[in-house]
Amino acid sequence: MWFDLDTFVLDAAQALCVALPAAGVPAFLLRLKGRGWGLSADVLTWIALILVPPGCALALGWAAHGARPWLALLAVPILLFALGSPDGPLGRLGRLMLIVGSVVTLGRLLAGVAPLTVLKVGVVAMTVIDSIFIFGHFFPEQNATFNAAAPAVGLPRLQVAEIGQTATDYGDYFIAGLVGGILAADRRPQALAALLTLVAAEAWNQLFLVTDHLPNTVPPAVVLVGFEVWDRRRAKVPA
Repeated sequence: MWFDLDTFVLDAAQALCVALPAAGVPAFLLRLKGRGWGLSADVLTWIALILVPPGCALALGWAAHGARPWLALLAVPILLFALGSPDGPLGRLGRLMLIVGSVVTLGRLLAGVAPLTVLKVGVVAMTVIDSIFIFGHFFPEQNATFNAAAPAVGLPRLQVAEIGQTATDYGDYFIAGLVGGILAADRRPQALAALLTLVAAEAWNQLFLVTDHLPNTVPPAVVLVGFEVWDRRRAKVPA
């Protein structure tokens, strides 16, 4: 059986992205529902990607289950860890926490302003595209360049999380955070979904026995589809 502790840590962080997003948005954002949701979704995606530290602060102070306003201040020392030693163990842990926090915020915001059906279709579509790119071996050099890029010398690369020799792209956490936001909006058991995501990830990782690269967007997407299928089957069962 294939198992790697560094990969397990990154998978557990992805599972947290499913468990943590709460539901609902500030009242002023409700006006973004309807025709304008597509533009707002794009804007929120770029904000979360570019402004990862504020996204983490928002998760600690508002977006995550158990968030408290004063907890937002914890984003400061987390950022300092990431800045102080970008490639050291504490720096990498800080970077991972920043990424997880930012996608939790993004997942809650997107699920609050965009039609959930469209988001669900989007999760599946992005996972399919990701799988085609990974299994089709498209643009490996460009992907490596993306992962290695840094805003400046000595600054953390917030587009990728690393533990040991293992790396996971921001997009993989984004999908998990989006799934978490959808499940929160649907009032589904996120803790169970997070556990299932981790189990699915470890099962999915067994393919590392025959390949060197896997699309990490698959486990959370599979869990989301599983919940949809389960709910539809229950709805068809007569009372």
